Order: sequence, then structure tokens, then C-alpha cells
Amino acid sequence: MNIFTLDLEGVFIPEIWLALANETKIDALKITTREEPDYDKLMRYRIEIMKKHNIKLQDIQNVISRVNPLEGAKEFLDWLKGESRVIILSDTFEQFAQIIMRKLDSPTLFCNALVIDDSGAVIDYKLRQQDQKRKAVEALKSLNFRVIASGDSYNDLSMLRAADAGVLYKPTEKFAAENSDLPVANNYAELKEQFLKLWK
Repeated sequence: MNIFTLDLEGVFIPEIWLALANETKIDALKITTREEPDYDKLMRYRIEIMKKHNIKLQDIQNVISRVNPLEGAKEFLDWLKGESRVIILSDTFEQFAQIIMRKLDSPTLFCNALVIDDSGAVIDYKLRQQDQKRKAVEALKSLNFRVIASGDSYNDLSMLRAADAGVLYKPTEKFAAENSDLPVANNYAELKEQFLKLWK
């Protein structure tokens, strides 16, 4: 019995931090997990930048409210949900996801949470679990699911490696070269084709 686990940002929606960077004109916020594999280091950096520029949670949520799923994302997700079970495993945060996931008809999502102070500032974050994507896949496999995964960044790699099969989705050339044994899909048609090959 197959189950599919996929990343969220870069696969179904644009990178939220890039949207925030473009809106605020703060180039320092353009660094994502595609460039920085150390997630804790990246988040500490982001929190410092937000503190420096007095960016509050409401400011970020206002940006997210204007972000739409990537073209074709909802149709692909609807197709996949019609064929099998789907779980989105993301390093995004509940305070972000609750806004944009409605635009994808609220699929099952496991993610993290931000710590917000009384002023509305982001002061910390809480992981659901360390390396939660890998551990979620391992838990699903322990329930006798065959897991097929897809993601685009370094923070997806342990999920891809733990799964029975993995597909890189629109990776950077560097990331694809470093993981040349994994197949690559550059659009939803190619991802659908890869998934059909893997689940048959």
C-alpha cells in the first residue's frame, strides 16, 4: 500500500521567505534551505533579521495571504489524493500554513510552530520533532506503507533517503548533481510520470 510524502514550499507553493524578502526588499531573507542545509542556523538568522527590521508575525501573515499555490499545484495534488494517500511534510510553521493551505483544500500537513511574544514578534521556533520528515517516513514504513517521497531542498534529503523511493522536484543543479542517483522532475507532468512508474 503506497503513501506519498511531499515537501510544501517549492513543490506546491512559492517559498514564503522569498515572498517576504521581495515584499520587504530585505535581500538577507532570500536564503532558503536550497542554499543553507543547517535549518537551525537558518532560522536563527531569520529571527535576527526580523528583529532588526521589526517584522512581526502579522506582517508575514499579510504577505502569505497574497501568496497563491504554484500554477498547476492544486490540480496535481487533487489527482494524487484521488489515487492514493498523501501527507505533506514541511518545515514551515502552523502560523503560516493555516492561511495558504486552505487554497490547496487543506491536505494533511505535518509542520512546526513559531514562538511569538506579546508584541507579535517571532522570538523562537519549535520543531515538531528533530528530523521530523525522516522520522515520519520511518513511522509510516513501520505501519507497512510503501513510501514515495518528493522534495526540492537539503531539508528534504533525509525524507527522500528514508523513503522506499524518492524524486527530486525542481532541484538546483548543485543539489541534483550531489544526489545524481535520484530521478528529477522539473514540472508536475514529469512528477506524475515518475510517480506512476514508482507505484506500479
